[in-house]
Amino acid sequence: MDILKRNHVTVLGSGSQTLVFGHGFGCDQEMWRLVAPRFADRYRVVLFDYVGSGLSQIDQYDPAKYASLKGYARDLIDVIETLELSNVVFVGHSVSSMIGALASTLHPEYFDRLVMVGPSPRYLNDLPDYYGGFDREDIDELLEMMQLNFSGWASYMAPAAMKNEERGELSEELERQFASRDPRIARQFAEVTFYCDCRDLLSDVQVPTLIMQCADDSIAPLEVGDYLHRHLKGSTLNRMTAKGHYPQLSQPDETYAKINQYLA
Repeated sequence: MDILKRNHVTVLGSGSQTLVFGHGFGCDQEMWRLVAPRFADRYRVVLFDYVGSGLSQIDQYDPAKYASLKGYARDLIDVIETLELSNVVFVGHSVSSMIGALASTLHPEYFDRLVMVGPSPRYLNDLPDYYGGFDREDIDELLEMMQLNFSGWASYMAPAAMKNEERGELSEELERQFASRDPRIARQFAEVTFYCDCRDLLSDVQVPTLIMQCADDSIAPLEVGDYLHRHLKGSTLNRMTAKGHYPQLSQPDETYAKINQYLA
């Protein structure tokens, strides 16, 4: 199997260290287009699509493999091994943050640092000890909407996740991304994402981690960033002024600057 084709791998620039960018649920590597290329003058930059997303080979999608985040972590490890990478800085958005964390526990020798943008180890509330932002009924309704009216779900979810109401073009782009996904695959990825519980994983993460916490984020509220900072050894919590869940689109300059500052 050609992993580079399977995951639509893109390589930019050159350098002694490699930055690998992972996208979140419902999106693809295009989400990083305003940030990742800026690093190509100093780093080797690698972007890819998880199987079932973007321009990946959708016929390679296996519902059994991707029934948990381990299948997506395997995609990431496959890309790293195929390109023979080491000393990797993995920049993951949203659920990709936990995919990267999982991959780093399976193969810590591949990773130098993790950068988590809008991460959450668990989206469901587990009160009184943990606030993830969603009740079980919220997620059940979301999945039912995806099942019954996929385009309606995309038009509802995009502005709620993007925020930045004054910039409607951002929500429109995100809605197009959501709507272009295969509904069957997108729903399973949503189920895997929103029902995941990675809290026990955090103590196994050995590499330093930057947590980039977005302001007014309906997907990963402020309490989640604080929780991660308490439970990830050697972590740095950096609160952003960017609103919403997609700062790489709404505030690419701030997103780039905070990652660049951490790497420096």
